Amino acid sequence: MGLRQSGVAAIMTRTPDQTAPSRALHVITWGCQMNVYDSARMGDVLRPLGYQPVDTPDTADMIILNTCHIRDRAAEKVFSELGRLRLIKETRKAEGQQTIIAVAGCVAQAEGQEILARAPYVDIVLGPQTYHRLPEMVARAARAGNAVIETDFPTEQKFDFLPEAEAPQTPGNYTAFLTIQEGCDKFCSFCVVPYTRGAESSRSVQSVLAEARRMAQSGVREISLLGQNVNAYHGEGPDGTVWDLTHLAYALAEIPGLSRIRYTTSHPRDMNDALIAAHRDLPELMPFLHLPVQSGSDRILRAMNRGHTADEYRDLVHRLRAAKPDLALSSDFIIGHPGETDEDFEATMQLVRDVGFALAYSFKYSPRPGTPAAGAPLQVPEDVKDARLQALQKLLREQQDAFNASMVGKTVPVLFTGKGRKPGQIAGRSPWLQPVHVIGPDRLIGQTVPVRITERLTNSLGGILEEENVYA
Repeated sequence: MGLRQSGVAAIMTRTPDQTAPSRALHVITWGCQMNVYDSARMGDVLRPLGYQPVDTPDTADMIILNTCHIRDRAAEKVFSELGRLRLIKETRKAEGQQTIIAVAGCVAQAEGQEILARAPYVDIVLGPQTYHRLPEMVARAARAGNAVIETDFPTEQKFDFLPEAEAPQTPGNYTAFLTIQEGCDKFCSFCVVPYTRGAESSRSVQSVLAEARRMAQSGVREISLLGQNVNAYHGEGPDGTVWDLTHLAYALAEIPGLSRIRYTTSHPRDMNDALIAAHRDLPELMPFLHLPVQSGSDRILRAMNRGHTADEYRDLVHRLRAAKPDLALSSDFIIGHPGETDEDFEATMQLVRDVGFALAYSFKYSPRPGTPAAGAPLQVPEDVKDARLQALQKLLREQQDAFNASMVGKTVPVLFTGKGRKPGQIAGRSPWLQPVHVIGPDRLIGQTVPVRITERLTNSLGGILEEENVYA
């Protein structure tokens, strides 16, 4: 789910008591939804210093690259972008203007010293657990004139020191991300998350509910709960007890105006009976679950240190669908993990045939420095990985198309979130996260309305409004 977004993922406004001078902030975000959320929170942290978001880096007093280390060649993409930003910094300096360049996120955490060695014009390097200290880092960088690097895992929880998240302030923000958990204790052989995000930690229930209420009051109707291992959530509750994700989901469902709850990313080992039952009993919990399996081969799953077998995953899917028959599944697959044979790959293909996925993300294995798999023997040749990936993606696409085609003729509730591309068109999402387009009035944006699906398009669904009175 790689993405690159410019600007701050939240609207920031100054209040009258803020006397700091106005400064321009530009954030470039790569990676997952959690990075999008983190970018917004960095904006919240810098707001008291007078930083306001701008759409381009050319006029920015501070530029933040919020990076992701999951994809291949992530670091090189960062250095390429830094080369472009260096020219902007030099141009502004010649005009008597200062530009602070900061590199944040997982690449910063993994390669902090290398960034400063290769790009000495970078002012701040900070890991994903330290951005609550950004105001202090900005002051240190400006005062000392030397680069600041903060990539240690702090003893304090950053969420305990962050200001209240700024709720969306513009029409059209009917969906929002909300990070509730970070880090991972699973140590999959291919994954850098435990090294860049640290051990599993969870926000308190009180802070999560407070932020969700502010979002709902601002017009948000759907919240996606985020975590590297979100169903391992174990936050402190108001009574001092530990709440799990199930308990939290029920509390979120009681917030007025909040009608949809999603969560990602899950680990099969943390799907318990209570959470499965919540999918059956809690209408606000959407019938779409991202549940990565990575491989269908038990031998490769052991090498990956996933902690479950292929049949245990199949059994888990069976229990979920028994509880919620219309539940649709999404998953992740890594093809060509060291040691993967033709037989191992065929086991993955068979698991896909057995389970059936509405959506899936599949990638070729690429080594991540410092992870156990990076130095493992029997690395799979690139041409073999390419062929296997193409075969898997063909099967996954066929399943996705079949799932979307099965919607034709059904009436589904669609949360409309904005205008479509065509005149008179509005767009939204089904409970299964499918984009849906209809011809309808703009006043339905922000509402959940029954739609009869009439056609399957390449990456979306088309439909008509089911109720005639919605035009009145």
